[in-house]
Amino acid sequence: MTHPDPTGRALDRRGFLSLATAGVAGSALSVTVGSMTPAAALPTDATEAAGTTARKRELRAMWISSVVNIDWPSRTGLSADELRAEYRHWLDVAAAMNLNAVFVQVRPTADAFWPSPHEPWSQYLTGTQGGDPGFDPLAFVVAETHARNLELHTWYNPYRVSMQADPAQLLPDHPARRHPEWVWPYGGKLYFDPGLPEAREHIYAAILHSVEHYDIDGVHFDDYFYPYPVAGQTVPDAATYAAHGAGFATIEDWRRHNVDTFVRTVSERIKQLKPWVKFGISPFGIWRNASTDPRGSDTGGSQSYDLQFADTRRWVLEGWLDYINPQIYWQFGLAVADYAKLVPWWAGVAAQSGTHLYIGEALYKVTSGVFTDPAELSNHLTFCAEVAEQGTPVHGNVYFSAKHVPQDPQGSMSRVRADHYAHPALVPTMPHLPGTRVQQPVLTHARPGDDGVALRWVDAAPHRRRATSFAVYRAAGKGARVDIEDATQLLGTVRSDGQVLHGFTDTTAVPGERYSYAVTALDRLWNESAPSRTRRA
Repeated sequence: MTHPDPTGRALDRRGFLSLATAGVAGSALSVTVGSMTPAAALPTDATEAAGTTARKRELRAMWISSVVNIDWPSRTGLSADELRAEYRHWLDVAAAMNLNAVFVQVRPTADAFWPSPHEPWSQYLTGTQGGDPGFDPLAFVVAETHARNLELHTWYNPYRVSMQADPAQLLPDHPARRHPEWVWPYGGKLYFDPGLPEAREHIYAAILHSVEHYDIDGVHFDDYFYPYPVAGQTVPDAATYAAHGAGFATIEDWRRHNVDTFVRTVSERIKQLKPWVKFGISPFGIWRNASTDPRGSDTGGSQSYDLQFADTRRWVLEGWLDYINPQIYWQFGLAVADYAKLVPWWAGVAAQSGTHLYIGEALYKVTSGVFTDPAELSNHLTFCAEVAEQGTPVHGNVYFSAKHVPQDPQGSMSRVRADHYAHPALVPTMPHLPGTRVQQPVLTHARPGDDGVALRWVDAAPHRRRATSFAVYRAAGKGARVDIEDATQLLGTVRSDGQVLHGFTDTTAVPGERYSYAVTALDRLWNESAPSRTRRA
């Protein structure tokens, strides 16, 4: 994908209310860990290097793009087994980085990564629009992502129909062929007309089909609403404005109304279907400049309010979104779009409605050489933590895109992991969403063995209140106290299979060392139970 930066150049383009938060110390028989082969372990003591952060709750995600085969699938024509293997690779990458969510693009161009009754199979699967990949990729993505206990946000492009402008290249039964009046070309691509109620209804149906039929955690849009301006071209919607724009003084106000209506309606319909599914948008990083609008940011770049007709600030203040994820794809000190000015501005806006704020990070700009300091991204996270400490929360960061994460340009992601992601983290809670009062688990034993310390616990809750997953905590040292609010003590999370008995093996335990363990239960929105009684090993 491409979009302009603030100077107009083209650029290439991933909850829980705590029910009990007090740490707990328990008494149990102390034993010494026997002879084990130590695994490559994350640091688990409470000592962190200067300038680093350890946050128990923050969203850590990456975008996995399918359009033009940016990330997954890496190319068209892969077999079903190859498609599965590639996706598992991206989950391996997420696990290695201690991420806890992925944003996976499943509707890149009015097509689908699932058997949709509304739109054809995506050409980015097989190379041919409508080509059956031989399995249900979205069902596979849901199962594999949840098996790793990662949160899954399915990512949709609302209005884009095709990356080329010739309707004849679409399947004959494509909705854009059946309803050519819904579509117009612009900038070498095809788009649904956002001003047509009939086109919007089609888009709602296409997106909500996946929400209804798949166990996703979130619905995600990026920054594409009305298309980014193309020099010498005019968006061809004058006739639509004439037919539907009564009462609006300008076509620009009408266009913003169309996008506002779309965002509000999607939000409402998601919650009608599944109130727990999150809805978030990742817009261009500048709403408006203060020189244009005193409510805007101290910036001087392109304005999404005026160019994409996306009133992103309003969406936040109206409470239509569960989270906003602005693409603040710029470095500290950039005159027209300074990271140090934009993050506090967005944090201040989001804090007014309680909307969660995640910052979109331009990992690709390290690869391209725009970010010359290898510590730029790590410094971004340090700054976000400082802003959050001042009372305007920044709830996490999302990286574009997946393929750059294992490339680790200039060691930038290794630095992020060492400085900020050395320990796992839970997804932040969203108290306004309907949670489940999960029950405190019963940790029955923690026993050393050849492979590590084996933990076993029981989820004794009634079936409808059983946990979605569990968090495992560890404190090092003889008689150590487990404090579940200490981010450095979070060892990992385990997905529940819905049964009563559960287990986990701590393969990072060092032979001869003593540890204390506790387990908490988590619902699907990451609400956390009180901790189990402590067991020592």
